[in-house]
Amino acid sequence: MLSQMSVTRRIAASRRFLVLACSAAALAAGLAAVAAPAPAAAQGAFGGYDDDRLYQDQNGAIYRKRAGQYVPYSGRVEGGRPVGPDTAAAPPPPAQPRRAALPEETDADQAAISARTGTRVVSDATKAALARPLDDGPIDYAKAYAAIPDDAFPVPAFNWKKANPNVLRQEVAYNGRYEPGTIVVDPKAHQLFLVQGNGRARRYGVGVGKQGFAWSGSATINSKQAWPDWYPPKEMIARRPDLARQVDKLQSGVGVAGGSRNPLGARAMYLWQDNKDTLFRIHGTTEPESIGHSVSSGCIRMINQDAIDLFGRVNVGTKVVVLN
Repeated sequence: MLSQMSVTRRIAASRRFLVLACSAAALAAGLAAVAAPAPAAAQGAFGGYDDDRLYQDQNGAIYRKRAGQYVPYSGRVEGGRPVGPDTAAAPPPPAQPRRAALPEETDADQAAISARTGTRVVSDATKAALARPLDDGPIDYAKAYAAIPDDAFPVPAFNWKKANPNVLRQEVAYNGRYEPGTIVVDPKAHQLFLVQGNGRARRYGVGVGKQGFAWSGSATINSKQAWPDWYPPKEMIARRPDLARQVDKLQSGVGVAGGSRNPLGARAMYLWQDNKDTLFRIHGTTEPESIGHSVSSGCIRMINQDAIDLFGRVNVGTKVVVLN
């Protein structure tokens, strides 16, 4: 007969398995035996995936990992494992060192992004943003920070003449250890570097988390959105009651719709770590005067024109390193 402690341990172990290994299976019908061993046919029988595990985001959507990316899974599930082919969309291409071509996102891609991030995707705006040409010529501040009237929402000019030169976009020498295509954020210097080849990097000024809200570590860009909705966490609204007057009821919760008054600005890149949304983003801002300071609730904010420039140069899957 098992002791009470042994029974308790077995129950705890079973619960951990359900949460970590096959929580996604609980959403599929007919999975009474979710802790059963994986069928032999599920073990690598359907190529193209990194492993035979399923992943679940905060909205209950199910994914598989392919080429390091998380793609929706719509196939059959048995014993908490994928079985048989599925109709998931192909993942976006891996990050490229420099100026990789970005595919036009389909409606299915947009739906997947919305499920992963919990925010509404402005489909037309995101597609237009992906198609916006890059300026690879010498950086001309008058041009780089001019008004952008032809975006989904107009972007006002940034007064670069009155800004600290350290926060302005620059091409600089880079001799660090990170490979081309990596984003490196130095919170102390309030700068973000997009590492390029030939010992160079594209540098931008950023605003970072104030004391108590700073974050560091490695993550990947899980999705990109133009003019995203913003859904402040309940904890933030509790800290700042004034936010209650700014938010509205949107399709995915209480927040601020994408647009000129949205705190995420013109672009947002969503950071995930260990298969989970970190809730941190690299994004534009409605407060460009805050760039170069530690004022945010942890996110990395940029001048809108710089966020637009960076958005066009990186792919989903790009590695992001925030230094400690």
